[in-house]
Amino acid sequence: MTDPLGLIRPTDSTGPAAGPVRGSAGGPAVPGAEFKDVLLENLKKVNELQQDATKAMEDLHTGRRTDYEGVIIATQKADTAFHMLQALRNKVMEAYDEIKQMRV
Repeated sequence: MTDPLGLIRPTDSTGPAAGPVRGSAGGPAVPGAEFKDVLLENLKKVNELQQDATKAMEDLHTGRRTDYEGVIIATQKADTAFHMLQALRNKVMEAYDEIKQMRV
């Protein structure tokens, strides 16, 4: 039998089977970036998109740029990225509030 999730370790003959391999946060050990690193990277991307939109608007106002469509697309990308970031923040805050209300 194969183990696609990597949660089953072979038993050794001297003792019972061990539980699943756990990572540092208690979840399954999964290779990859940490949540903090992913979040910071996405914050930087949102910031870059907002700076690009601001520069596009400034260029349009000063006459260095004449393509309205490009400016609209840049502002829509920045707006969408910001709304996604806000939604993520709201979900994290909801999870935090739920954890605060747990009784131990």
